[in-house]
Amino acid sequence: MLHFRTLGPEPGTAPALVILHGLFGSSDNWNTLARRWAEPVADGGTGRTIWLVDQRNHGRSFHDPAITYELLTQDLLTFFDEHQLPANTVVLGHSMGGKVGMNFALYHPQRLEKLIVVDIAPRAYGPHHRELLDGLKQIDIAQVQNRDEADQLLQAVAPEADTRMFLLKNLYRNEQNQFAWRINIDALDRHLPDLGAEITGPGDPFLGQALFIRGGLSRYVSSEDKYFHIERLFPNVEIETVPNVGHWVHAEAPDTVFELVKAFLMH
Repeated sequence: MLHFRTLGPEPGTAPALVILHGLFGSSDNWNTLARRWAEPVADGGTGRTIWLVDQRNHGRSFHDPAITYELLTQDLLTFFDEHQLPANTVVLGHSMGGKVGMNFALYHPQRLEKLIVVDIAPRAYGPHHRELLDGLKQIDIAQVQNRDEADQLLQAVAPEADTRMFLLKNLYRNEQNQFAWRINIDALDRHLPDLGAEITGPGDPFLGQALFIRGGLSRYVSSEDKYFHIERLFPNVEIETVPNVGHWVHAEAPDTVFELVKAFLMH
């Protein structure tokens, strides 16, 4: 069972927005924006029930030796069934979560009304996080005494402070009061090629409304992706570019992402 939290109206009393984080992330990454979207319409929100989900091998959800888009999509389908989410549900996914959302929409189009994808395309990506995972595996995290020490050790793997901050959100103290990773590093390392796989679907496109949001400085979604990948699978799509931000669009330009998603949900 996937770990989740809800914000806003009681489940079942309002339309739902399910949010899926990216690789190495967790539902906490979207907490601030989720709270804003969960506000009543009169207070500037969307009035929706927001479901913040930790995907397998991430956050507080279960660890499993395998992680592929087929499995992640089945996890999401099971989640929909367990919570009886209706057909007017919207799925929002960032990066890896965006690919899960795409795959879910293509295989189960009757289960959602709209799709929102943040800074990822359906095409295949090379395993460019290999060095990062190799570095994480070399850190004996159980011997680390505090977060400052963990940050110092991570500098060799991730020289960018924002990347280290993002990774350090996965640290927690286990029952032995030792630091541990919430992400399943071994499983992610083993299946990294699977997490770069192309999303093709069963053959038919998703005909519902779709919104793709990309960072203007990000290399994840190109002009070629729009014509050769996105529009072929999602013909009823809007593609919005947020200037001067990279892959973590929602963290770098939260107000812009808030308004784009709100406008899309409200019409």
